[in-house]
Order: sequence, then C-alpha cells, then structure tokens
Amino acid sequence: MRIGSNPQKSERKITLTTHHRIIVVVYIPNEEGFYEHSFEVFKTCLDSLSSTINSEAAITVVNNGSHEKVCSFLYRYLEEKKIDNLISHNTNIGKIDALIGAARGTREKYITLTDADILFTTDWQEKVEEIFFNFSNVGSVSPIPVREGLYFATSSVLKKILLRRIKFKSMPIPENFKAYNRYLESINWDLEIKEDNKWNVVESNNCKANIGSGHQVLTINRDILFETVPTNPSLTLVGGTSENDYIDFSIDKANKLRLSTYHNYAYHMGNKLEDWMIDIQKNNKKSQLDIRSGLDTKSIDLHYSWFFNKYFGLQKKIIKKSFKQFYK
Repeated sequence: MRIGSNPQKSERKITLTTHHRIIVVVYIPNEEGFYEHSFEVFKTCLDSLSSTINSEAAITVVNNGSHEKVCSFLYRYLEEKKIDNLISHNTNIGKIDALIGAARGTREKYITLTDADILFTTDWQEKVEEIFFNFSNVGSVSPIPVREGLYFATSSVLKKILLRRIKFKSMPIPENFKAYNRYLESINWDLEIKEDNKWNVVESNNCKANIGSGHQVLTINRDILFETVPTNPSLTLVGGTSENDYIDFSIDKANKLRLSTYHNYAYHMGNKLEDWMIDIQKNNKKSQLDIRSGLDTKSIDLHYSWFFNKYFGLQKKIIKKSFKQFYK
C-alpha cells in the first residue's frame, strides 16, 4: 500500500551544473609484478584531476574489479567528494566495455575518456574546451599532442584541409620537445633528437591545435557514443582492436575532427612514478586556487553530420592520398 504522493513528482526538471565529465577506468588486482606501483600512479592521476578541473567538470571512476585497498581508497575519495561518481564491478568486465558503459550513462556534452595512468596539468580542461569552442564539428580533443598522428583516424580533418575549410600549416613547436619525448619514452618508442621537427597544425579563430592524437586520453563529443560507436559489447579485457573500433574509428566515421592541444597538458606515466611526475603534481596543487571558471561552451553547434557511408574505407584512402599529393 502506498501512502501519500512521491514529492519528487512535483519537483522541477534537473538542471545540470556541469558540462564536462571525466571517466577513469581502473583495474589493479594486486600490488605485485606489473602492478607493484600502480596504486600510487592511479592515486597521482586522480589527485591531478581533482587539482586541475574547474567547477563545471566532474569525475567518474569505474572500479573494474580492483583489490580491497583500491576499493577502500575510492570510497574515501567519494565521501570526501574528490570524485563525483563511483561505479564498481566485482570482476573485470574489460576496459572498453567498462569505459563505454559508463560514458553512455553520462549527461554532460563533453566526456573525457582517460586511462588510470595519466598525469594532468593545470589548464588542461580549459585548453581542450577552447578547441571545441573555436573549431566547428569537433569530435575529440586530447591534451597530449602526438606529432606522428597525422594519418591515424583523421581523414575527416584532412578532408577539411583539402577543401580549404580550415587553415593548415606544418611548423616546429620546440616547446613541445621535452614533453613529447616523455610520451614516447612512456610507450617505449624511439626518442626524437631534433627540437625543430614539424608538427601538423590547424587554426580557427586564432586558436591553434594539432592534428590527431593517441587514445590514452581524449575528450569526445557525447553524440558520438550514440551514433557511430558499436552497440555490441567488446568482450575484450584490454587491447586488441577494441580501442580502435570503439574510439578511434568512431570519431572518424562521424566525420568529426580529431585534434589535440597545441601544447602539452598531460603526461602518460606508465606503471611507475618518477620524481618529475611528483613535481608536476606539486605545481598543480600550488595553482589550484587560481583555476579559472570554465569557458561557456553552450553556444557550440555540434550537430551530427553523417558523411562516410558504406564507402567510408575507400573515401578515407582517397582523402589521405590526395592530402599527401598536396602537402608533401
């Protein structure tokens, strides 16, 4: 028997107070071998997030079957409101399924999908949103620019360059040299020697961005999750083609721009903390009181525009080939 009326029925609709959601999936089953230092890396990742986001962003953590120490830590951070939402799985359901499942349940327009070993720096959120604000039809923006990311899932960007709808220039960014080498080292790639290597830069409304990115961390337009991301579960623990299929190719299929910030605003830590990472987080904390309020991104028009149909693969090849001919 029900007595009375549920008071929520007479309440007004919910008003969102945030427009940006950060989702972190963590799986640390123990503190041995590969995972020996993973807890400290993950803690640094979360602390760097809470130190650098503004009041218009919130953090969701997906605990993907981690051991008890991680669980207790996350419940404490939830109580202390350092994170806004905690999703817990008793067993590891796979990185991509945990990530996409959580992302599809968010209500914010911008969703940052990040690994649990990313170190964020002050202003990363503002710089990422600045690109969404100044470029039209942006699908994703990463705070880690990758110089060699020109042809990876970026045919939508190359098409706009070929049609002269966006400014393009190949140019050196020497101030990225040190940060980029740290990224290359973290994934065991050969380091760069020359500071004057050229980056692939696009510009709109006096805002510069680099073409392409990795998928360790990027902010996506929420619409992509419901338009080009596969609806079937990946059923993959980690790796394989899961991140390509559910993130990389989905951005390109949506005919939206895949970009990264002009300068570096995050680092890939790997599975062990180093002194320079600790120093960066100390600087984040010093700057925490000066975090600016977020940019007003409500005016951004990010309507979905389907361009690549069943001939997507062929058109992508044509665009890349044409781009190489014009910009050798």
